[in-house]
Amino acid sequence: MRIELGPENADAEELLPEVKDDGSGIAINYADAYIKKFKRFLDDGRKILCKRRGLKITLKVGDKSGDGLMRRLAHGPDARKILREALDEAAKDAGVAFEVEDGKMFLEDSP
Repeated sequence: MRIELGPENADAEELLPEVKDDGSGIAINYADAYIKKFKRFLDDGRKILCKRRGLKITLKVGDKSGDGLMRRLAHGPDARKILREALDEAAKDAGVAFEVEDGKMFLEDSP
């Protein structure tokens, strides 16, 4: 089942290091603003939640949970790529797939 999370958070672009440096090296403020769009309830009652604690991104889809790390050395220096790789890792760990197409975010969940 394909779940549309909505459009990417355009306001988060203003928090990229090129625009406004936060001193973290991995754009923590950008990551926080980007993942705000994930919080929602699905029609079947499952809750989707994404949160950050330090370098760890946690994605929860219903009772499934997965973690991903924001790795600057492996995926940097682009803050978008660092976050995208962490989200991909967390989604894979939770048993779903994270995709972005034409500015819209999707989760692919196998029943």
